[in-house]
Amino acid sequence: MSRPTGRVLTLLELLQSGGIRTVAELADRLGVEGRTVRRYVDHLIDLDVPVEAVRGRYGGYRLGPGYRLPPLMLSDDEALAVLLGLVAGRRAGLMTTADTAGETAAAKIRRVLPERVARRLDTVLESLAFTASPGEFTTPDAGVLLTIADAVHHRRPVSLRYTDRDGRRSERRLHPYGIVAHSGRWYVTGTDPELGDDRTFRLDRIADARTLTGSFEAPEGPGPAQRVLSGFATAEYRHEVTLRIQGTVEQIRARLPATVASVEEPAPATGADPATERWLLVELRVEQLDWLPPVLASLDRPFVIERPDELRGLVIALADRLASYARQA
Repeated sequence: MSRPTGRVLTLLELLQSGGIRTVAELADRLGVEGRTVRRYVDHLIDLDVPVEAVRGRYGGYRLGPGYRLPPLMLSDDEALAVLLGLVAGRRAGLMTTADTAGETAAAKIRRVLPERVARRLDTVLESLAFTASPGEFTTPDAGVLLTIADAVHHRRPVSLRYTDRDGRRSERRLHPYGIVAHSGRWYVTGTDPELGDDRTFRLDRIADARTLTGSFEAPEGPGPAQRVLSGFATAEYRHEVTLRIQGTVEQIRARLPATVASVEEPAPATGADPATERWLLVELRVEQLDWLPPVLASLDRPFVIERPDELRGLVIALADRLASYARQA
């Protein structure tokens, strides 16, 4: 590679780092005169790289949006960060396109890495272990994701073609407040304008999304992430469980997170320490009760079962079994 070509590529890398670069700054970094910088900029423009000239006292050059992606100049650490991000995103089920897109993107970067950087990457991947097996997740459609994100940003209502978990298809209207990634899934949360109720939809179950006319105001209160977690905790299941547990919110949340249970915390008395253990109301809805007795035992906090009576019987049965095990020689 000739020295001028190498400097043109260095110029592209400098511009890709963001911001406006003055001619004097670029000339100093490249070790050339100002008119040579302008000639290098012309070379980039001839290659359809969208370099913009900014006039004024603090003017110079910057990289503008183009009709296609220009060549990316990544440092060693940037290339490693991108590749590891692709690996982690694929394992967590947070890819927003087909798996092949992530794989081909990673392959393109991996193919042009210098050998020493590729060895560093291989060392990391060989040393890396995950505590959970790869998730079998259906990725959302990129067009649906972008449409909904635009609607969230501009506060526009959307129409969704949705298929629920029972396979029923319907047309939904939504005032979307935000997009939330949780446990390998993508969700959009908002309000049904006809019913006035909060709704949460999985993006991978949305076949089509269209932006509608009009606008809306996002309500005050919990943010999108908290709304999604609260929705999980209050979803319709077979059993409604109400408990009173003596302890702190932190102690209860250690075994019953926000995705599982809601905790009603009364306002502390004036001058009281907020970390003081109190009787807190805990509510959750579950499909099966058999997993709750071991969780309550692991809390090791005084508790009262208000409902259902069936749970009380399961807790007593677990206590009897543990007592019998402890008596065995």
